[in-house]
Amino acid sequence: MNQDWEDRVTAAWATFDDYAEEDAAAFRAVIDALVAELPEDSPLGPFEQACAWDSTGHSDKAAPLYREALARGLSGYKGRRAKIQLSSSLRNIGQAEEGVKLLTPELDAPSDELDDAVRATLALCLSSLGRDREGLSLVLGALAPHLPRYQRSMANYARALVEPDG
Repeated sequence: MNQDWEDRVTAAWATFDDYAEEDAAAFRAVIDALVAELPEDSPLGPFEQACAWDSTGHSDKAAPLYREALARGLSGYKGRRAKIQLSSSLRNIGQAEEGVKLLTPELDAPSDELDDAVRATLALCLSSLGRDREGLSLVLGALAPHLPRYQRSMANYARALVEPDG
């Protein structure tokens, strides 16, 4: 879409915290109105609607919309966001294994500011499957570069958690 539409979506999301929990439907209506301006086959529509459902506590309604957005070709930064958010929603609705399958390839995707979110969400999915050591390894590995000290030690501990003798 155009920058004006993107700016209006960003502005709508900036007001999200102004809505009380009981006003969730009103917020979703704002997003729906913006989506109605898009071409019918745009992947942005189901993505924004999925985000709105997800952010208002309805992972079950968000997951099919994230899938639709990805199936319509949502890619790049928003495509990666959709994969992260879909994986989180899948975990919330008891389908963590599918979340792991969706996010694991993202570990090898080109690096961007979403890398830590990929690892954190994947760690949650792994934990839901009883694979806590793998999840903790991912989280420690993501955290290590941000520490003022002990980066090497934490990175080594992260690897040791998943090595055969770790």
